[in-house]
Amino acid sequence: MSLYNIFGIAGSGMSAQSVRLNTVASNLANANDVAGSEKDAYRARQPIFKAVLLNAQQGAGNGPSQAAYGVEVTGVQQSAAPIRKEYQPGNPLADKQGYVYTSNVNPVEQLANMISASRSYQSDVNMISTTQKLLLNTLQLANK
Repeated sequence: MSLYNIFGIAGSGMSAQSVRLNTVASNLANANDVAGSEKDAYRARQPIFKAVLLNAQQGAGNGPSQAAYGVEVTGVQQSAAPIRKEYQPGNPLADKQGYVYTSNVNPVEQLANMISASRSYQSDVNMISTTQKLLLNTLQLANK
């Protein structure tokens, strides 16, 4: 693996974690939403990650140890968790039976996702910073 592939790998990780953080923010913003039907209720979303081979043609001739992997977001999946149904006959969004439907967002789960995503993002930043320092130190050795 080329030293420069590290920047691509870390960059793809930062991009993926950024999507994850935006998804968590969207879920938390809609955690208390109510709707008049189960179909219209907000469902928690989760990005789907996929490992990708970077510079596949470059690594193919040199064997599998030369291949570099990154990550990409292939889509956003809605949660299959059940929608809660609450009896609120005075709510203007209530259906004929007096029920409203709330989102299936679990705030505790979303906060755990947010912490995990932010730490992964920070880890990628540290990897880029460390690689940059190593490259600069290598260049300084060449000047001596």
